[in-house]
Amino acid sequence: MNQHDVHLLQRVSGYPAVTITLPTHRTSPDNKQDPIRVKNLVDQAIERLLREFNQRDLAPLLERFDRLVAEIDYTNALDGLALFVNRDISRAFYLPFDLPERVVVDESFFTRDLVYALNRTPRYWVLTLGEQPTRLYEAVREDLTEVTDVGFPLTHTGPGGAARLPGGRGVSRSAYRDEYHRQFFRRVDATLSALLAQDPLPVVVVGVNRFLAFYDEITANARHIVARVEGSHTATAPKELGELVWPPVKASLAAQRIERLDELGRAVGAQRSASTIGEVWRLAHDGRGELLLVEEDYHYPALVDETGRHLAPADDDTAPEVLDDAVDDVIETVLRQGGRVVFVDAGQLAEHGRIALVLRY
Repeated sequence: MNQHDVHLLQRVSGYPAVTITLPTHRTSPDNKQDPIRVKNLVDQAIERLLREFNQRDLAPLLERFDRLVAEIDYTNALDGLALFVNRDISRAFYLPFDLPERVVVDESFFTRDLVYALNRTPRYWVLTLGEQPTRLYEAVREDLTEVTDVGFPLTHTGPGGAARLPGGRGVSRSAYRDEYHRQFFRRVDATLSALLAQDPLPVVVVGVNRFLAFYDEITANARHIVARVEGSHTATAPKELGELVWPPVKASLAAQRIERLDELGRAVGAQRSASTIGEVWRLAHDGRGELLLVEEDYHYPALVDETGRHLAPADDDTAPEVLDDAVDDVIETVLRQGGRVVFVDAGQLAEHGRIALVLRY
């Protein structure tokens, strides 16, 4: 699951849209209860729907529910499962973080848990460079899931890859091979760029030294790369690869937090910063957010006034007209406008009201 998936779900409108979330289990015997819990929640959702619609009207939605539930792979479940079904689409996501047990029937899908998890959980891309093929993984901590629907995996089909190199007297085969590898990695980088435009996460690049060097030469995404891991791992199992790449990513993210706090300090001295949720929220929506710093456990349910410029605290985040979490709203706003977001430990932004924004101007 990535930002593109969430945005697709958020665009769905029309009653009824059914969302089911629940915690699941990775191992036996705990995971044996998961199918029962799913069935109970689906039955609960259908019971609610049948109070408002007859069986015939619900037939397309019920058929989608049946197919979706039948395809759930409980043997490869993670820590949470989210199901989204209406008359037109059905999607299931296995997620490496806990989700509350919930059934929501509404005009749109309930994506708040997914938005929270995407914004607050360390996520990154893992690019494994190779000829046969180059793969991309979406990672959450040490959990990796291969991405196969945005142009990856990519195979080097040209000379030096699947095709033979040109030969003959006076021809430098190694020079040809190296240049064709560079061309292949330019294609890889262009495909990655399209994805980063939608979901600009940190990137780990994995490959043998020669491939890493070629990629460093041609990449337009150097600013996203937070770690490089040497070795041929295009065939390494995701579990093993995750255990290999997460430690350097974790160390890099910790170092970045220190650098970003220093950057905030310089911005404060230059009077180019904002503090407290109300001020940060306004300036972020004005497009002025260059760097947002947030304490990891900070949330702020809020009411927005009629001008759309001022927030007031709300006690009940489920009440009508309440913005579930103004902090998540700011995070998404800054990211959508090309800014950066860094999470810090609780207490590190106490003097700023737990949230701070470095301004573009």
